[in-house]
Amino acid sequence: MAHHHNTSVNLDEKFVFSSEIKKKLFMLIGAGVILVIIGIFLAMNSGHHGAEHADAATATLTADAHASDAHGAAHAAEAAHAGHGDAHAEGHGGHGEKPTWALRLIKDLWQNNIFFAGIAAMGIFFVAFNYVAWAGWSAAVQRIPSAFGNYLWVAAPLTIVLFVAFGHDLFHWTHESLYDPKSADYDELLDGKKAFLNTPFFIGRTIVYFALWLFSWTTLRKYQKNEDVAADVKWWHKSTVTSAFFLIFFGVTSSMCAWDWAMSMDPHFFSTMFGWYVFASWFVTALAFVTLIIVVLKENGYLSIVNENHLHDLGKFIFAFSIFWTYVWFEQFLLIYYANIPEEVGYFVQRLKTDAYTPIFFLTLFLNFFFPFLVLMTRGSKRLGIMLKIVCVVVILGHWFDFYMITTPPVLKQEGGLDGIFLFMELGLGMIFVGVFLFMVLTALSKLNLIAKHHPMIEESIHHDVF
Repeated sequence: MAHHHNTSVNLDEKFVFSSEIKKKLFMLIGAGVILVIIGIFLAMNSGHHGAEHADAATATLTADAHASDAHGAAHAAEAAHAGHGDAHAEGHGGHGEKPTWALRLIKDLWQNNIFFAGIAAMGIFFVAFNYVAWAGWSAAVQRIPSAFGNYLWVAAPLTIVLFVAFGHDLFHWTHESLYDPKSADYDELLDGKKAFLNTPFFIGRTIVYFALWLFSWTTLRKYQKNEDVAADVKWWHKSTVTSAFFLIFFGVTSSMCAWDWAMSMDPHFFSTMFGWYVFASWFVTALAFVTLIIVVLKENGYLSIVNENHLHDLGKFIFAFSIFWTYVWFEQFLLIYYANIPEEVGYFVQRLKTDAYTPIFFLTLFLNFFFPFLVLMTRGSKRLGIMLKIVCVVVILGHWFDFYMITTPPVLKQEGGLDGIFLFMELGLGMIFVGVFLFMVLTALSKLNLIAKHHPMIEESIHHDVF
């Protein structure tokens, strides 16, 4: 079978971040702000009275889940205790002090912040493992994920500020009375975790995560800039060495930040697979953003080097890691279901057996697995820009819902879900973050050449074929 390539490849392309593009992004952000304001107004007048009954309902549901077990009575009591433990927040600066709409806004800020922070870090990860693998095909597209790291300059301070300002609302374990044996709020299980779950250590770890990621990103960007100026292979070698070190500590920090920023929101819950689960969600979303941006750039006259074979490989990545996410999701669910441990099973009971979250629970499975799996199964669909755009948008939305399901129940209990307020507040804030994320990415993209023209394997990428 003959393969035809575009011979008119321009290796000196520069992305122009025009005022027209900026205007569209500002309009997206502005529309998001308006929707959030409408959502807050609706929430303030919706008659919601907070989540005072939610913890008892969760505890009851968890207890019911264990009642059929051979040790049902004992497990039910433990589950009820676990559910009761989270209710202590009501009494000391927790959910009882803020109306539901304020908690909802705080939770939405945190959800979007960690979602896009992870995507930005995964952009660096994509570049790094392609360097270490000596991958030639990706030389044509490496500058797109490379630009993702620029968003970390927004995510880093925002993460610290949100935790310092609203840590008590987001994280039950931050309340000091939980660790006082003389207090009525004393929680023995959390007291055993206080060496790791404490505010100074949490903030310190978060600073280390962002410092390591930003240091690696700025170093790689410096080498890429030098490579554009001087056609010297030493910059590629330096980038490969930096990438190798980044991958070593990213393997640790990517899981640890998932434990910190997401899993500890349910402080009684624990899962040894949670780090991989969040990693898979972040990575496939980053792949979707990379592919979507590449397809749109290609449609607007950029990336003459990119052919349908590059798109095919990106499509295979999304296809494969959608399956990988589903595998990790199902293994985590299956192990927790089979073991039937109260502290573990409550996580799924709260999300699967409540009216607020059950529809979203199954929606995420459809958006994140069934849809990309069925659409990208054929060879042709992975080579068509329009199909890739549709799948990428669905995958991004699906994993945004995935993070919604991780972060919402611990904060809002049964007050979350797909209601009229959701269509304004949650989606509006999502639009704001998408706009800011794309603004930071496109800003970085305009700073360097769009194509790594002096990459030692650029010729391999120009003539890339997928048989």
